[in-house]
Amino acid sequence: MSEKMRRDAKNISKTMLNTTHHSNFHLEDDMSHENLSNLKLFTCNSHPELAQEIADYMGIELGKSTVTKFSDGEISVSIWESVRGKDCFIVQSTNDPVNDNLMELLIMTDALKRASCNSVTAVMPYYGYARQDRKAKARDPITAKLVANMITASGIDRVITMDLHASQEQGYFDIPVDHMLGQPMLTDYFALKELSDLVIVSPDHGSVKRARNMAKPLNVPIAIIDKRRPEANKSEIMHVVGDVEGKNCIILDDLIDTAGTICNAAQALMDLGANSVYACATHAVLSGPALERIEASPIKEMVLLNTIPIPPEKKLSKFTILSVGPIFAETIERVYCNKPISAMFQ
Repeated sequence: MSEKMRRDAKNISKTMLNTTHHSNFHLEDDMSHENLSNLKLFTCNSHPELAQEIADYMGIELGKSTVTKFSDGEISVSIWESVRGKDCFIVQSTNDPVNDNLMELLIMTDALKRASCNSVTAVMPYYGYARQDRKAKARDPITAKLVANMITASGIDRVITMDLHASQEQGYFDIPVDHMLGQPMLTDYFALKELSDLVIVSPDHGSVKRARNMAKPLNVPIAIIDKRRPEANKSEIMHVVGDVEGKNCIILDDLIDTAGTICNAAQALMDLGANSVYACATHAVLSGPALERIEASPIKEMVLLNTIPIPPEKKLSKFTILSVGPIFAETIERVYCNKPISAMFQ
């Protein structure tokens, strides 16, 4: 991508993030790219397109590396340039195949550390295993904590991620965690649509805070879906708390996996007289029957962020996909230049 194309693409994203009075993200017009000579940006195999986009926004080249497998399935990492004394950033979401992507991250970290880099920061737009964050029943593992321990033990010095399933999971790490938020970007998108009679809907009790954070800058009320889970990946709607009759509803969640929760919620809202239902989420996991459920649901439009790659065969006509490239590019530069991350949200 040329310098002009890079700047044009960055300006388009900034326009959506910064021009409305609703925006909670503030990206700088120009970071000092001349100061990035000691920064190296690498990618594994989970989301190389996003890594390339981040590199383009930053005006740097991706680090030269390959991540392959031996015939028995073992992962092999090769670094093809010197990283001695460099501050290295690895872009790697831990989406499906979760275990392979996690091991790629850990093994590349080991390779960089043994090559005498100065530091390694894991840029994990999507943090897998985050939903296993507590003991829901006797003898359950807390796998989100286990993975955090593995990341720390591998030698990673810092983690940059977005929309953890529960924000307190930052405390599972014994290293700094920069927790970016996708909700402000989704808020800006819907602010530009200027929908009337709007209600922000939380699909469960766990997303109430997200719904309130979206509703506040838009100056609209919220509604809450009361659901229960009889078993994993299944949900049943019990009640809807709030007035949705004749309203345009936006369901906000952190991720969409099998889409049972969000599609059941959309149908419940329409049954109660909602005018229309939109949906949005940060992480498009989209496993199992998700696509069929979304296609058959009354959801008018579903807005997703590209923390996880969405292949062409999964891109429904209902989908609008927004890029998190500018946010992570800005965050990486701020971390590298020792500038405050909080300024992006003020």
